[in-house]
Amino acid sequence: MTILIPSYEPDERLLELVHDLRAVTDTPILIVDDGSGDRYSGIFQSARKAGCTILTHDDNKGKGCALKTGFDYIKRTGDADGVVCADSDGQHLPRDILRIAGAVRTHRRHIVLGSRRFAGKVPLRSRFGNSATRLVYACATGTSIQDTQTGLRGFSADMLDWLCRVPGERFEYEMNMLLASKPAGYATVEVPIDTVYLDGNKSSHFRPIADSARIYFPFLKFGASSALSAALDFVLLFLLQWMTADLLVSVVGARIVSSALNYALNRKYVFGGKRAGTGARRSLSRYYALAVTILLFNYALLYAFHETIGMPLLAAKLLTEGSLFLFSYWWQRRYVY
Repeated sequence: MTILIPSYEPDERLLELVHDLRAVTDTPILIVDDGSGDRYSGIFQSARKAGCTILTHDDNKGKGCALKTGFDYIKRTGDADGVVCADSDGQHLPRDILRIAGAVRTHRRHIVLGSRRFAGKVPLRSRFGNSATRLVYACATGTSIQDTQTGLRGFSADMLDWLCRVPGERFEYEMNMLLASKPAGYATVEVPIDTVYLDGNKSSHFRPIADSARIYFPFLKFGASSALSAALDFVLLFLLQWMTADLLVSVVGARIVSSALNYALNRKYVFGGKRAGTGARRSLSRYYALAVTILLFNYALLYAFHETIGMPLLAAKLLTEGSLFLFSYWWQRRYVY
């Protein structure tokens, strides 16, 4: 087992973690200096003297790149049966790191998550950030994880090739890993750990706007594709309704054209490459099976809202599309692509 610590501009807490770990285990420690610069070289030199292996990026590449550098090194050296990733800012206690290591040995080919329970005094941005990503993950996969943002994670050695292929360079890498795990055949298991925040989590290098956008990017792409297709669907719905005065013809005609656009966008730009072996013919048949299902729901809901309740067609359309949006994302990620 190897303990992998990605680190950018660390303080003395990195050395405290190293010494605390050395007091309870002789497990190898690999630290990736993610371009911290000469100002922090003394800290990494001290860690090297304490027996750690140090890998260095010439410039800051992001947490995802730092983790991949560590995974690739462990894979090439072949001297570990697994790896535990921990943060360098003192948020992960040695006893919890060792618990994750033990869980990796028990749960092979699983992502083992050190799951915080967010009880007591938790910084607002941490509580909000985890709640938001937890919701995105649940909508995307249909399953729930308590702590999607934890940096304390464990993996068996036979997962290293896959970990190096997961897309993402910065904080979005950890979310991408969770989103890609099920299609790749990896389950997740959560191990409760202590929640530790020091100085209101000021040491975190997480950028709320830029990094959040990266984390939610897969969901945002789907939203953009859906919005463009929905705009076309709206125009065609009203055009066909004006031309035919037949709601069924209008709904079906608009959906045939807009769904063709949506399939092409999702296959190429949203879910492209997520599941190897899912060819165009197979994914197309699955997509249109979903399209038919949604079409039936779409017509039923529109009829109920517009014809039965008397809701204006525009309001009925908005309510219907919003209801079906999350279901469609979950189904496409899990079954279509």
